[in-house]
Amino acid sequence: MDKITHYKTISQLHEKSGYPPPAHPLISLMTCKELMSYSLGESRFTGDFYMIALKKIMSGYVLYGKTRYDHHNGSMVFMKPRQILEVSNVQFAEKGFVIFVHEDYLSGHALHEQIKKYGYFDYEINEALHVSPSEETIIWDLYDKIRSEYDGIQDELSRDIILSHIDSILKYSNRFYKRQFIDRSANVSTGTVKKFQDVLKHYFETGQQQTQGLPTVNHLAGDLFLSTRYLSDVLKQETGKNALEHIHLYLITEAKNQLLSSDENVSGIAYQLGFESPSYFTRLFKKVVGVTPVQYKEQYTGGPKIA
Repeated sequence: MDKITHYKTISQLHEKSGYPPPAHPLISLMTCKELMSYSLGESRFTGDFYMIALKKIMSGYVLYGKTRYDHHNGSMVFMKPRQILEVSNVQFAEKGFVIFVHEDYLSGHALHEQIKKYGYFDYEINEALHVSPSEETIIWDLYDKIRSEYDGIQDELSRDIILSHIDSILKYSNRFYKRQFIDRSANVSTGTVKKFQDVLKHYFETGQQQTQGLPTVNHLAGDLFLSTRYLSDVLKQETGKNALEHIHLYLITEAKNQLLSSDENVSGIAYQLGFESPSYFTRLFKKVVGVTPVQYKEQYTGGPKIA
């Protein structure tokens, strides 16, 4: 297995990459316009910092987790602390930048918690953000403001100003991702919904629930070669429900069918669907439907009425 190096500081990453020390130990800004070739660290690495990077690459490669960056894919990539990254001999097709922000730089600031809510930090690199020319102008304007503050004389307000601009980049990126989902809804997103429904159906048709239990979002996302967060966000944007909600709805639909078309009791149906216990099945059914499986069956079979 390839060696994975962990960098506790951004300065260590700079040193191993052959770059001068960062102007600030907890944040690094690199504009890639002048770099003919760009590599980071030694082999695969993780770090205690966030990365925000913009622009297409012309050659070389980036590995993010287990996924290789496609040269034709999007312009912005986001990495959170302790995710595996490898960057080797990258040449940029256009001007780009990389921002590294150590998690300690966020301590005591609202962004420390807010940044964890941006789901795209959990996306795979092949799910990068495609920014339009007008969107790219907005991102570059914010980067230039950060750069100006970073290169200027630091005072007690510098950190707040820099973090406010970083927060704006993240907020705009969140908006741009939503736009990307909408723009692709006629093909990519809708296709993803159908493919998800197909792999979910296949899971039960092949009886995998009998050997592996209930399907997980992680398992189904893996079948689609997507990250769990990206899959859920696409489904949420397109259907209003995330991946787990879709799994639950599928289970409840199957349960309703079996309750009304067979003489199997609740426990038997629960085990057939992959539930480890009938009680969990009953709780989920009541949460989604509003009544227990027994009460549901009674409603449609002429049994005792619900008060």
